[in-house]
Amino acid sequence: MMLDGLYQEIILDHYKHPHGRGLRDPFDGEAHHVNPTCGDEITVRVAAASGEFSDISYDGLGCSISQASASVLYELLSGRTASEAAGIHDAFVALMQGRGQVEPDEDVLGDGIAFAGVAKFPARVKCALLPWMAFQDAAARAGVDVSVAPEVKA
Repeated sequence: MMLDGLYQEIILDHYKHPHGRGLRDPFDGEAHHVNPTCGDEITVRVAAASGEFSDISYDGLGCSISQASASVLYELLSGRTASEAAGIHDAFVALMQGRGQVEPDEDVLGDGIAFAGVAKFPARVKCALLPWMAFQDAAARAGVDVSVAPEVKA
């Protein structure tokens, strides 16, 4: 139970003190996603120069889970290569789709492990994944595929 409380505190801290919030120029790709179930929305911009995400910025409205998830995404993926970002992206998506049965790797997900409890609530999984799916689309619009980590590809 104490671990759940710590995870809640991490999510609330990212919500109250977001990292990377505010849309910035220049950018190479942008995507706007809306969760029609709850009304959360987010716009994500990526600058993908020289094979790495030199900047990720976002702005949005929504619950603490979606907005904290965007902050964690910024923290984890900014400055990463496409390959590194794909691996982290895959790990976060797997955690969220694991219905609470996936043990998160703190070395890979950092503060993203705080969302392990969210995975137990299917209605909230969409909130946590909203910025990650917008990031994936923004990266694709910038010409960078992060949909599957290279080591996972057949």
